[in-house]
Amino acid sequence: MRAFTYERAASPAAAAASAVRMANAKFVAGGTNLLDLMKLEIETPSHLIDVNNLALDTIDSMDDGGLRIGALVRNTDLAADARVRRDYPLLSRALVAGASGQLRNMATTAGNLLQRTRCPYFYDTNQPCNKRVPGSGCAAIGGVSRQHAVVGGSKACIATHPSDMAVAMRALDAVVETVAADGATRRIPIADFHRLPGDTPQIETTLKTGELITAVTLPAPIGGIQQYHKVRDRASYAFALVSVGLIVQRDGTGRVALGGVAHKPWRVEAADRELPHGAKAVAGKLFADAHPTEENAYKLTLAQRTLAALLADARA
Repeated sequence: MRAFTYERAASPAAAAASAVRMANAKFVAGGTNLLDLMKLEIETPSHLIDVNNLALDTIDSMDDGGLRIGALVRNTDLAADARVRRDYPLLSRALVAGASGQLRNMATTAGNLLQRTRCPYFYDTNQPCNKRVPGSGCAAIGGVSRQHAVVGGSKACIATHPSDMAVAMRALDAVVETVAADGATRRIPIADFHRLPGDTPQIETTLKTGELITAVTLPAPIGGIQQYHKVRDRASYAFALVSVGLIVQRDGTGRVALGGVAHKPWRVEAADRELPHGAKAVAGKLFADAHPTEENAYKLTLAQRTLAALLADARA
């Protein structure tokens, strides 16, 4: 790990201002992803801004019936919150499916959204990776790609987003709240928060330089049967090969979001409208522009069959 300087931020705006002022600065909270990347010298910040004392760790009910989740709320606390378990069970189930209990005790809401890919070529500094070193190439393309994206990828990157929580947030139409160095605030719909790789896979979100996430808001509960199922190689502490977040209403309508298949949580609103017609119709819309490799084409079938099983359970 390389040497770095450190400070504790006094306010969200001050943290954002410091991130703009200090070259190559990073925010640190739980550190469950960043510190690992620093040890491997994949991330090499010269300055860390500790945001743990910013009082962004509460879950508050809003006037419209929704919830405002502070950026520093730990995954364990969010999953266990009675309002989340009652009104947003999809989110609670997705959180419990992620990582281990020890990591969930430290990982934060904002940090979960900002997780970097677990692509093995990204983690291997001896391999070319456009996400790690822009312009160096993508070893996954033509390499071992069993765990990689089948849709939304590009000639520069076929990595997947690792977060379970983000899949649920996408299905629930969450909104990300931020603050900038000048104190200006912004609300970013979760649909617009994560980016597809295109020619710049190193730019993973629409956050601006120094912009700090302060909260994530959920709209009023929509009810329905809410399920999250994660298919992985082992029963715990493994990232999704495919995951499905599903909401089904009494009339058969609903929402579906996928993890493990794209560079961002994958939802196509046109696919939501196909739910009354079954999993095959939904998958046809979700994967209309899919470009799998020979090694990961199985994900198309796996996602459709997982969705079909969840729909059968919901309708039962």
